[in-house]
Amino acid sequence: MSQNEPVIPKENSFLAEIVQASGETLQVCYQCQKCSAGCPLGDAMDLLPNQVLRHIQYDHREKVLGSKTIWICASCYTCSVRCPNDIDIARIMDTLRHMAIRSGITPGEKDIPVFHSVFLDEIKSRGRIHELSLILKFKSKTRDFLKDTGIGWKMFRLGKIRLLPSTFSGGKEIKEIFNSFEKGKNR
Repeated sequence: MSQNEPVIPKENSFLAEIVQASGETLQVCYQCQKCSAGCPLGDAMDLLPNQVLRHIQYDHREKVLGSKTIWICASCYTCSVRCPNDIDIARIMDTLRHMAIRSGITPGEKDIPVFHSVFLDEIKSRGRIHELSLILKFKSKTRDFLKDTGIGWKMFRLGKIRLLPSTFSGGKEIKEIFNSFEKGKNR
C-alpha cells in the first residue's frame, strides 16, 4: 500500500471504531503533515497528529490510546483548520481520550486526566473555577505538592490566584447542565 492511498476501514477494526465514534473520515488522510507542522504542542508529543492518524489506520490501538499525544493535545483546532481533507483531528483526539478512559489504558500523561476530572468537579460544584481550590484539589490527588510552587507564588503575588472565590449567580444553571448530561449518559 502506498503512503497516499486511502485506507478502507475493516469491520471491527480500530479505524472503524474511531470513524464510528468521531464521525470523521480519517481514512482519507494522505499524510500531508500540515496538522503536525502547525501544532503548537508538537514538540511535547510522543506521536505527531499525522502519526496518530496513521497508527489508527494501521490498527495500533494500544500505541495510540497509551500515547502522551492524546492528553497533551489542547484541542486548539489548528490541525483541523489546516487539514486539506477537512478532517477534524481535534475531535478525533477527544474521541481517543474518551476511549482511553473507558478502556482503562494507563494514560501516557497520568496527571492530565486527573486535572480534567478536578476541573470539571470544580465547575460542577461552584459554577466556575476558583484557582486556589482547583490547585489544592489537584495537588492532593497527584501528591505532587512542591512542583510549581515557584510559579504559584509568583501568580499569587501578581493577583492571578485569589484566596477567596468570586461570587457567581449561575451555579444552579450549571448544575442543571451537568445533571441533564448525566441523565442522558445513563440512558
